Amino acid sequence: MNLENVLLVSAIIFAIGLYGAMTRRNAIILLMSIELMFNAVNIAAVGFSRYTVPTALAGDPVSVTTDMVQSALSGHIFALFIIAAAAAEVALGLALVIAIYRQRETADVSELDTLRG
Repeated sequence: MNLENVLLVSAIIFAIGLYGAMTRRNAIILLMSIELMFNAVNIAAVGFSRYTVPTALAGDPVSVTTDMVQSALSGHIFALFIIAAAAAEVALGLALVIAIYRQRETADVSELDTLRG
């Protein structure tokens, strides 16, 4: 498996999420599509991190510096921040969907044209 394959899988998952976000009107499916797009970005970030590791890391472990390790783990750290932000987004989004459903008895985003109920 090489970087091109990882990026291809990431692009396919992102495209599926984008299609779902653009075509569906249910708020729950919209949130799930956004999560798919976040996960596609995570796959790409970790793939870039994996395949752009400095060659010095594969050599003598005594010569490895902290800068090399930080650059090798930057994609993983970026992915962890995205996962944390996505978890907060899902919690807030689901709370909003439940509140709107209780007031309007629908989860269809096209029917939410005004803020007043």
